Amino acid sequence: MTKPWLGLSFVFGLALMLATPVLAGFQEGVDAYERGDYETALKKFLPLAEQGHGGAQNHLGELYAEGKGVPQDYTEAMKWYRLAADQGDAWAQSNLGWMYRKGQGVPQDYAEAVKWYRLAADEWDKEAQFNLGSMYEKGKGVPQDYAEAAKWYRLAADQGLEKAAKGLEVLEKEMTPAQIAQAQRLAREWTPRGK
Repeated sequence: MTKPWLGLSFVFGLALMLATPVLAGFQEGVDAYERGDYETALKKFLPLAEQGHGGAQNHLGELYAEGKGVPQDYTEAMKWYRLAADQGDAWAQSNLGWMYRKGQGVPQDYAEAVKWYRLAADEWDKEAQFNLGSMYEKGKGVPQDYAEAAKWYRLAADQGLEKAAKGLEVLEKEMTPAQIAQAQRLAREWTPRGK
């Protein structure tokens, strides 16, 4: 008599053993990046990125965007960000939003920036939430909407992003009580994607 759970346990165990070196290599790259050893970070991230590891692709994009360990190359950064973003990596989606907002490696396109910020913001990325709020506040890529801007600022501030709390404080001075109440309601009713 076979026990199907034994087969599943074996497959899971094998997958875990194979994934462990990848996870270790990625963490080594992150550690190197954080201590400013960009050459080692590049050596750790590049093979993983080429194998399709989203986190490594995003970090590789950051190396190229910032010119750390490699010549600054926004086009190359966009390539790696897009690969990671297409896998659902919220940081990469937020980084793509920034690149479109600033016109780095691509023509400046506020609507495209909003699209990528929104994808990341819906995954609880507080920087993307702040940036999306800024786009609504200024009316860039979307119609100006203080209530929507305040909603995104509030969500980011609730995660501890200090600049979002300051942005919300400044913005609320320009808002009517009805707009403030609407923004508070929108923030309460918001749910992350997939929840």
